[in-house]
Amino acid sequence: MADTTKPILEISDLWVTFPAYRAEPVHALKGIDLRIDPGEFIGLVGESGSGKTTLARAVMGLVPPPGVVERGQVLFNGRNLSRLDDDARRAVLGRELAMVIANPRAELNPVIPVGRQIANVAYYHLGMGRAETDRVALNMLRAVRIPDPERRFSAYPHELSGGMAQRVAIAMALVCSPRLVISDDATSGLDVTVQAQVLELLQRMVGEKGASALFITRDIAITAHFCSRIAIIYAGEIVELAETAAFFVRPAHPYSIMLLAAFSHNPALRARWTRLPGDGETASAGGCAFAPRCVRRQNRCVDEAPALRQLADGRYVRCHFPVEMAAA
Repeated sequence: MADTTKPILEISDLWVTFPAYRAEPVHALKGIDLRIDPGEFIGLVGESGSGKTTLARAVMGLVPPPGVVERGQVLFNGRNLSRLDDDARRAVLGRELAMVIANPRAELNPVIPVGRQIANVAYYHLGMGRAETDRVALNMLRAVRIPDPERRFSAYPHELSGGMAQRVAIAMALVCSPRLVISDDATSGLDVTVQAQVLELLQRMVGEKGASALFITRDIAITAHFCSRIAIIYAGEIVELAETAAFFVRPAHPYSIMLLAAFSHNPALRARWTRLPGDGETASAGGCAFAPRCVRRQNRCVDEAPALRQLADGRYVRCHFPVEMAAA
């Protein structure tokens, strides 16, 4: 039986760096700290280029070369996957740790029927016979609500809609009942109706499997319905971490408020929290990465990088002048 008192994922001071030609190395992740307990559904929100996918790959021990983990560690169920050899890592990936990506057609083999692809995952990781894996795969197609699953078992990926292909990808990720599921913008390419259906399906099945989930998205509104805690990432740093209800009642970091203001129908509110950097204005090496875009920027923000610290209500914020502190 799994130990529910220990975190399923523990990330400590994680730095991931990519070399740059004739330039300083790019720090894709800078001191990430994050913990996911058994059964938690954590949302990781940030714009494109913020480091979300790099973090997902680092969790799986698959930082793409020439990227390197400069320092820090990622412990999944107490193990550092980056230190395992290829065979040991493959035994964990798919069996205990699974990922659902945004483009399922890139994940699915175009020349193998989708039912067989699900069965192959069970065959490799669970050691079942072919007849048993076929039965399990068919049950998974039913569980993810694929219409006419008996017929779709023999269908090829190009014969499925985007929504059905994503359901197949979810079935592949969950067929072995993993302990942690990472969803990396898994519904970004779907229309809103299908997106809601797939998200509800993923939440339900992750819960039924007793798993935890790291839900990575650019759409902060989605996290309100599906996540227990929310982590906001900007320029490779977590800038706010809070319980979902508390976060949406009163976000504390200016970037968090800017993301929420983007959904407002009030132009004045959007303008109040949105600032475009001036010509040639960039973050200083020793200052806050968000300073050039921050409407609350002060001299200290330009000169001194803020640390991630805990506020009175239990949330963590990386800001010298968080909004809650100003309102207190």
